[in-house]
Amino acid sequence: MPKTEDAEDRLPLAGIRVIDAATVIAAPYSASILGEFGAEVLKVENPQGGDPMRHFGTPTRRKDTLAWLSEARNKKSVTLDLRLPEGGELFKALIEKSDVLCENFRPGTLEKWGLGWEVLRQINPRLIMLRVTGYGQTGPYRDRPGFARVAHAVGGIAFLSGMPRGTPVTPGSTTLGDYLTGLYGCLGILMALRHRDRTGQGQYIDAALYESVFRCTDELAPAYGMFGRVRERHGPTHNDFACPHGHFPTKDDGKWVAISCVTDKLFERLATAMGRPELAAPHVYGDQKTRLENRHDVNEIVRDWCGSLHRDEILDRCFAAGAPAGPLNSIADIFGDRQFHARRNLVAMDEPDIGETVIVPSVLPRLSLTPGRIKHLGPRLGQHTDEVLHELLGLDAAGIEELRRKRVI
Repeated sequence: MPKTEDAEDRLPLAGIRVIDAATVIAAPYSASILGEFGAEVLKVENPQGGDPMRHFGTPTRRKDTLAWLSEARNKKSVTLDLRLPEGGELFKALIEKSDVLCENFRPGTLEKWGLGWEVLRQINPRLIMLRVTGYGQTGPYRDRPGFARVAHAVGGIAFLSGMPRGTPVTPGSTTLGDYLTGLYGCLGILMALRHRDRTGQGQYIDAALYESVFRCTDELAPAYGMFGRVRERHGPTHNDFACPHGHFPTKDDGKWVAISCVTDKLFERLATAMGRPELAAPHVYGDQKTRLENRHDVNEIVRDWCGSLHRDEILDRCFAAGAPAGPLNSIADIFGDRQFHARRNLVAMDEPDIGETVIVPSVLPRLSLTPGRIKHLGPRLGQHTDEVLHELLGLDAAGIEELRRKRVI
């Protein structure tokens, strides 16, 4: 009888095999997304310690971290020392049987080991290779080490983060640039797979951390190119385009709200929520241009109003009037937020190795017919080495043990 198609087979990337030979977040995040939607992801790690991500963050009883458990979800861990000739040959054998390779070594590293693009494409002309670095494979900075914090600086968003004339601060998470690049990398892989479907031809994707950051800077470049305008730090309010448009402290200690009135109609709704509809009159602050010219006065009015009320009172009044507002959520707030629970943004996973339930962010994006899934969290180092070498490459137990003795795996 023919095999019955199950839910796994119906996932959009079922049948795609990905080798994740990268470390930490950016390129591995691309592989994680692919794995959530059905791809088989082989996480190739150095036998001596594995991916450094195993040691970033809060340690677990298993001696790796919560960050690893969350970000290495659905992957099979295969230990392989690519610097050794035998390790390189095994890697090539895996490449021959795979569709995608994700890597983030410094430019020239894989080439030095005899595993660069020109070599691998000869082995597998259909291969798609994601190459993530700080500055890309070309240009005068290509050999510089790259990290997300540095990419935020070079790409232009760190300069904008913080109080006016104050010390620039981290724009949100220190790893924002990694996640952005991982998303762009995944997008590139999917487009390359589409091209391969039509032509049978593989290609590589050259992704740079600083470029991903720079691409998210709206009109920063055209405004400077046309007018020489350099945007500066604005602190909790950003009034270049709209006002009020920022974060305002409430009567509750340490609690803030975000308010964003990008049109006159939205400001009218806010004025109604504040019980001061006269503020939206055309001769007062009803016109965006007038509000921008008097931004300090407008922000002060909104700040005084927010400071006189508890956060929930402000939000209730804004929601009733249709004014755009929301809380600045801590993670504790998120865990208690009805929207997060209704959308199942938090997933509880029981991990036998840990002996505890681990809660992680859910799968994105949401597909109506073939939604992604989390099969398991980050694996133990080398947990699937024997399985992969035996089932994919045909090695027997004795051969695998000999490789282990030589510290190839």
